Amino acid sequence: MTFKGGKEVHVGYQGLDLAGKAVLVTGANSGIGLGMAEGMAEAGADIAIWGQNPDKNRAAEKSLSRFGRKLHVLTCNVADEAEVGRAMEETVTRLGRLDACFANAGVSGRAGTHKSFAEMTTAEWRRVMSVNLDGVFYTFRAALQVLLRQGHGGSLVVTGSQFGRMGNPLVEHYAAAKAGVESMMRSMATEFGRDGIRCNTIVPGYVDTPLTHARINAPEFIADAMHRHAVARWGVPEDFAGIAVYLASDSSRWVTGQSFVIDGGFNIAAKIKGA
Repeated sequence: MTFKGGKEVHVGYQGLDLAGKAVLVTGANSGIGLGMAEGMAEAGADIAIWGQNPDKNRAAEKSLSRFGRKLHVLTCNVADEAEVGRAMEETVTRLGRLDACFANAGVSGRAGTHKSFAEMTTAEWRRVMSVNLDGVFYTFRAALQVLLRQGHGGSLVVTGSQFGRMGNPLVEHYAAAKAGVESMMRSMATEFGRDGIRCNTIVPGYVDTPLTHARINAPEFIADAMHRHAVARWGVPEDFAGIAVYLASDSSRWVTGQSFVIDGGFNIAAKIKGA
């Protein structure tokens, strides 16, 4: 296989075995990010995770250590450009290489900060965009510099959102950022495909995490949304282990610019028979 610059690179088929690969997952001290990191560690990858909460970082480190892989846990605010650069350098030094980077860190739009988009403050807009859009840019720019320098390709994956695809009031900043990163990945896929670097998006549905548990398990929310799921339950972090392993592995070596909706069938019907 010939990538840009005429360099021959052999990509052998290894199925879903991630042995010998090093993967970074941001925002991975709980929720979807931790579910992806655990799946890839179980598949054989060395793992680095970034998170801002020291207690959650320690708990995630304990969980991931059971797989016996090389592991690096780092406190990093992805909205800080300089901090991301330092964290990426430290991550590659500790793991020895980088094969895949999952930009999963994100914040939600705060309920109650405004009654209308017309009343949203600039501070609230910037708070969400600085992490969900700028943070993805900083993370992938730093990762690309590493991957291009290494010269053996790699995989970049961002966590998108259903909100980036459908209209929801009061979360225009969150929706704009998530739509933006999904579009960003398609553009990056066209730019870096010849370097053997794949760029894809995971689009979750409603997932039961510490951040969402109270909201999605409220009786009124269950009544409104559960009937639209073909698989009649909320998602859990472990549901994202398989897609993460696939996108980090050589099995996805011809997959780029794609969006993978993991939502229990939420988008396929207004109401499921028998619900």
